[in-house]
Amino acid sequence: MPEDYAAKMALKTDAALREYVTGHYQYREEAVLAALAELRARGQPAPEEAALRPGLEAGAAARRTQEEAPPLSQPSPTPPGAAEAAEAAPADGPALYSPTTIVLFSVPFTMIAGGVLLGLNLSRLKRWRALAGLVAFIVIYLIITALALQWALPRYGLRSWYGPLFNFPAILAYVLWFWPRYVGRRNFPSRPWLPPLLVCLLLLLGAQRLNSYLIKRQPPEVRQQFERLMPD
Repeated sequence: MPEDYAAKMALKTDAALREYVTGHYQYREEAVLAALAELRARGQPAPEEAALRPGLEAGAAARRTQEEAPPLSQPSPTPPGAAEAAEAAPADGPALYSPTTIVLFSVPFTMIAGGVLLGLNLSRLKRWRALAGLVAFIVIYLIITALALQWALPRYGLRSWYGPLFNFPAILAYVLWFWPRYVGRRNFPSRPWLPPLLVCLLLLLGAQRLNSYLIKRQPPEVRQQFERLMPD
Protein backbone atom coordinates (compact mmCIF):
# COMPACT_ATOMS: atom_id res chain seq x y z
CA MET A 1 0.00 0.00 0.00
CA PRO A 2 1.59 3.32 -1.03
CA GLU A 3 2.44 5.69 1.79
CA ASP A 4 0.22 8.77 2.18
CA TYR A 5 2.90 11.44 2.12
CA ALA A 6 0.40 14.31 1.96
CA ALA A 7 -1.17 13.29 5.30
CA LYS A 8 2.27 12.76 6.78
CA MET A 9 3.48 16.22 5.77
CA ALA A 10 0.33 17.90 7.09
CA LEU A 11 1.40 16.88 10.61
CA LYS A 12 4.91 18.32 10.36
CA THR A 13 6.16 21.76 11.38
CA ASP A 14 7.30 24.36 8.87
CA ALA A 15 10.92 23.75 9.87
CA ALA A 16 10.56 20.01 9.30
CA LEU A 17 9.04 20.62 5.88
CA ARG A 18 11.93 22.93 4.99
CA GLU A 19 14.32 20.15 6.03
CA TYR A 20 12.74 17.87 3.42
CA VAL A 21 13.32 20.54 0.77
CA THR A 22 16.88 21.53 1.66
CA GLY A 23 17.87 17.91 2.18
CA HIS A 24 15.89 16.56 -0.76
CA TYR A 25 18.72 14.24 -1.84
CA GLN A 26 18.12 12.17 1.34
CA TYR A 27 14.38 11.51 0.84
CA ARG A 28 12.05 9.92 -1.67
CA GLU A 29 10.87 12.21 -4.43
CA GLU A 30 7.22 11.71 -3.41
CA ALA A 31 7.98 12.90 0.14
CA VAL A 32 9.74 16.05 -1.08
CA LEU A 33 6.92 16.85 -3.51
CA ALA A 34 4.40 16.45 -0.69
CA ALA A 35 6.48 18.78 1.50
CA LEU A 36 6.56 21.39 -1.29
CA ALA A 37 2.79 21.12 -1.73
CA GLU A 38 2.18 21.49 2.02
CA LEU A 39 4.43 24.57 2.23
CA ARG A 40 2.53 26.10 -0.69
CA ALA A 41 -0.79 25.32 1.01
CA ARG A 42 0.43 27.11 4.13
CA GLY A 43 1.31 30.19 2.11
CA GLN A 44 5.06 29.63 2.45
CA PRO A 45 6.18 28.26 -0.94
CA ALA A 46 9.83 27.19 -1.13
CA PRO A 47 11.94 29.50 -3.33
CA GLU A 48 13.71 26.51 -4.89
CA GLU A 49 10.48 24.69 -5.83
CA ALA A 50 10.60 25.70 -9.50
CA ALA A 51 14.12 24.35 -9.88
CA LEU A 52 13.54 21.13 -7.94
CA ARG A 53 10.06 20.11 -9.12
CA PRO A 54 10.89 18.84 -12.68
CA GLY A 55 13.61 16.52 -11.45
CA LEU A 56 11.53 15.32 -8.50
CA GLU A 57 8.49 14.58 -10.67
CA ALA A 58 10.61 12.71 -13.19
CA GLY A 59 12.25 10.67 -10.44
CA ALA A 60 8.89 9.90 -8.82
CA ALA A 61 7.41 8.78 -12.16
CA ALA A 62 10.38 6.53 -12.86
CA ARG A 63 10.14 5.01 -9.38
CA ARG A 64 6.39 4.31 -9.82
CA THR A 65 7.00 2.69 -13.20
CA GLN A 66 9.67 0.49 -11.74
CA GLU A 67 7.57 -0.51 -8.72
CA GLU A 68 4.43 -1.21 -10.79
CA ALA A 69 6.17 -3.25 -13.50
CA PRO A 70 5.50 -7.03 -13.06
CA PRO A 71 8.57 -9.25 -12.71
CA LEU A 72 9.58 -10.79 -16.04
CA SER A 73 10.88 -13.98 -14.53
CA GLN A 74 11.70 -15.61 -11.26
CA PRO A 75 14.68 -13.74 -9.80
CA SER A 76 17.84 -15.73 -9.70
CA PRO A 77 19.56 -16.35 -6.36
CA THR A 78 21.75 -13.51 -5.22
CA PRO A 79 25.44 -14.44 -5.45
CA PRO A 80 27.28 -14.46 -2.12
CA GLY A 81 28.57 -11.01 -1.25
CA ALA A 82 26.45 -9.21 -3.88
CA ALA A 83 24.17 -7.57 -1.29
CA GLU A 84 27.12 -6.32 0.71
CA ALA A 85 28.74 -4.94 -2.41
CA ALA A 86 25.54 -3.12 -3.40
CA GLU A 87 25.26 -1.54 0.05
CA ALA A 88 28.88 -0.48 -0.04
CA ALA A 89 28.58 1.14 -3.48
CA PRO A 90 28.60 4.94 -3.24
CA ALA A 91 25.42 6.75 -4.20
CA ASP A 92 25.21 9.48 -6.78
CA GLY A 93 26.03 12.93 -5.42
CA PRO A 94 28.91 15.29 -4.79
CA ALA A 95 32.15 13.78 -3.54
CA LEU A 96 32.69 14.54 0.15
CA TYR A 97 35.39 14.11 2.75
CA SER A 98 34.36 11.16 4.92
CA PRO A 99 33.89 11.36 8.71
CA THR A 100 37.02 9.23 9.10
CA THR A 101 39.06 11.73 7.08
CA ILE A 102 37.67 14.61 9.16
CA VAL A 103 38.64 12.85 12.41
CA LEU A 104 42.11 11.89 11.17
CA PHE A 105 42.84 15.47 10.08
CA SER A 106 41.52 16.89 13.36
CA VAL A 107 43.95 14.89 15.51
CA PRO A 108 47.40 15.97 14.22
CA PHE A 109 46.35 19.27 12.61
CA THR A 110 43.81 20.35 15.30
CA MET A 111 40.06 20.60 15.04
CA ILE A 112 40.40 23.57 12.69
CA ALA A 113 41.57 21.29 9.86
CA GLY A 114 38.66 18.90 10.42
CA GLY A 115 36.28 21.85 10.56
CA VAL A 116 37.57 23.15 7.22
CA LEU A 117 36.98 19.76 5.57
CA LEU A 118 33.49 19.54 7.06
CA GLY A 119 32.81 23.10 5.89
CA LEU A 120 33.86 22.17 2.35
CA ASN A 121 31.36 19.29 2.49
CA LEU A 122 28.56 21.60 3.58
CA SER A 123 29.38 24.11 0.84
CA ARG A 124 29.24 21.34 -1.79
CA LEU A 125 25.82 20.34 -0.47
CA LYS A 126 24.78 24.03 -0.46
CA ARG A 127 23.88 23.82 3.22
CA TRP A 128 24.68 27.49 3.83
CA ARG A 129 22.90 27.81 7.16
CA ALA A 130 24.68 24.74 8.45
CA LEU A 131 27.99 26.19 7.23
CA ALA A 132 27.32 29.44 9.08
CA GLY A 133 26.52 27.44 12.22
CA LEU A 134 29.77 25.49 11.85
CA VAL A 135 31.81 28.70 11.50
CA ALA A 136 30.11 30.18 14.58
CA PHE A 137 30.80 26.97 16.53
CA ILE A 138 34.51 27.04 15.64
CA VAL A 139 34.89 30.73 16.53
CA ILE A 140 33.15 30.32 19.90
CA TYR A 141 35.11 27.13 20.59
CA LEU A 142 38.42 28.89 19.93
CA ILE A 143 37.48 31.82 22.18
CA ILE A 144 36.56 29.48 25.05
CA THR A 145 39.77 27.51 24.53
CA ALA A 146 41.88 30.69 24.57
CA LEU A 147 40.29 31.75 27.86
CA ALA A 148 40.87 28.29 29.35
CA LEU A 149 44.55 28.35 28.31
CA GLN A 150 44.94 31.85 29.73
CA TRP A 151 43.81 30.46 33.07
CA ALA A 152 45.73 27.15 32.92
CA LEU A 153 49.15 28.19 31.57
CA PRO A 154 50.31 30.21 34.61
CA ARG A 155 49.23 27.37 36.92
CA TYR A 156 50.21 24.20 35.08
CA GLY A 157 52.42 25.29 32.16
CA LEU A 158 52.22 23.61 28.76
CA ARG A 159 51.10 19.99 29.03
CA SER A 160 50.99 17.23 26.45
CA TRP A 161 47.35 16.45 27.21
CA TYR A 162 46.17 19.93 26.23
CA GLY A 163 46.05 18.93 22.55
CA PRO A 164 43.75 15.88 22.90
CA LEU A 165 41.59 17.74 25.41
CA PHE A 166 41.28 20.63 22.95
CA ASN A 167 40.38 18.45 19.94
CA PHE A 168 38.16 15.77 21.44
CA PRO A 169 34.93 17.76 22.10
CA ALA A 170 35.10 19.40 18.65
CA ILE A 171 35.58 16.03 16.93
CA LEU A 172 32.54 14.66 18.74
CA ALA A 173 30.52 17.67 17.61
CA TYR A 174 31.60 17.15 13.98
CA VAL A 175 30.74 13.44 13.72
CA LEU A 176 27.81 13.19 16.16
CA TRP A 177 26.01 16.49 15.52
CA PHE A 178 26.94 18.24 12.28
CA TRP A 179 27.40 15.15 10.09
CA PRO A 180 24.17 13.22 10.90
CA ARG A 181 22.10 16.42 11.04
CA TYR A 182 23.33 18.20 7.90
CA VAL A 183 24.95 15.51 5.73
CA GLY A 184 22.96 12.41 6.61
CA ARG A 185 23.65 8.71 6.43
CA ARG A 186 23.61 8.41 2.65
CA ASN A 187 26.84 7.16 1.10
CA PHE A 188 28.71 9.71 -1.01
CA PRO A 189 31.74 9.31 -3.26
CA SER A 190 34.82 10.01 -1.19
CA ARG A 191 37.03 13.00 -2.02
CA PRO A 192 40.80 12.35 -2.15
CA TRP A 193 42.59 13.29 1.07
CA LEU A 194 46.09 13.81 -0.38
CA PRO A 195 45.66 17.48 -1.50
CA PRO A 196 44.43 18.71 1.91
CA LEU A 197 47.18 16.66 3.59
CA LEU A 198 49.85 18.46 1.55
CA VAL A 199 48.26 21.83 2.33
CA CYS A 200 48.19 21.04 6.07
CA LEU A 201 51.82 19.91 6.07
CA LEU A 202 52.92 23.10 4.33
CA LEU A 203 50.93 25.26 6.75
CA LEU A 204 52.33 23.35 9.73
CA LEU A 205 55.91 23.78 8.50
CA GLY A 206 55.34 27.49 7.93
CA ALA A 207 53.76 27.93 11.38
CA GLN A 208 56.70 26.18 13.07
CA ARG A 209 59.24 28.37 11.33
CA LEU A 210 57.27 31.52 12.07
CA ASN A 211 56.93 30.55 15.73
CA SER A 212 60.66 29.87 16.04
CA TYR A 213 61.47 33.18 14.40
CA LEU A 214 59.11 35.14 16.67
CA ILE A 215 60.51 33.53 19.82
CA LYS A 216 64.07 34.39 18.83
CA ARG A 217 63.04 38.00 18.26
CA GLN A 218 61.72 38.36 21.81
CA PRO A 219 63.78 39.94 24.63
CA PRO A 220 65.61 37.48 26.92
CA GLU A 221 63.18 37.99 29.80
CA VAL A 222 60.21 37.14 27.56
CA ARG A 223 61.97 34.00 26.32
CA GLN A 224 62.61 32.99 29.91
CA GLN A 225 58.95 33.41 30.78
CA PHE A 226 58.03 31.23 27.84
CA GLU A 227 60.52 28.57 28.93
CA ARG A 228 59.03 28.56 32.44
CA LEU A 229 55.65 27.72 30.92
CA MET A 230 57.11 24.65 29.24
CA PRO A 231 56.64 21.34 31.13
CA ASP A 232 59.61 19.88 33.00
